[in-house]
Amino acid sequence: MAMTEVTKETFEAEVLKAESLVLADFNADWCGPCKSMRPMLEELAEARPEIKIVSINIDEEDELTDEYDVISIPCLVVFKNGEEVNRSVGLISRDAIAELVEG
Repeated sequence: MAMTEVTKETFEAEVLKAESLVLADFNADWCGPCKSMRPMLEELAEARPEIKIVSINIDEEDELTDEYDVISIPCLVVFKNGEEVNRSVGLISRDAIAELVEG
């Protein structure tokens, strides 16, 4: 499953009401560490189709950024049943991303 771009308008349906575990990647086009982590997230999306991985551009979705207190990027937030259950800020390894979603 490929990563899904999410906006304020689609966030509730794609993340909060998702039946699967959701990994939300808060990022920006100008962010070097975000660009470095993107291929790892895309690989995880392909390898683990039971996990929905979404991308949220903080420059375009400032309301979501504020609502979820994203103050530094990259910021990965794990949602289960519409609730945040885990979070990581900064560039992390492929293994650390896998650990993050495992809880």
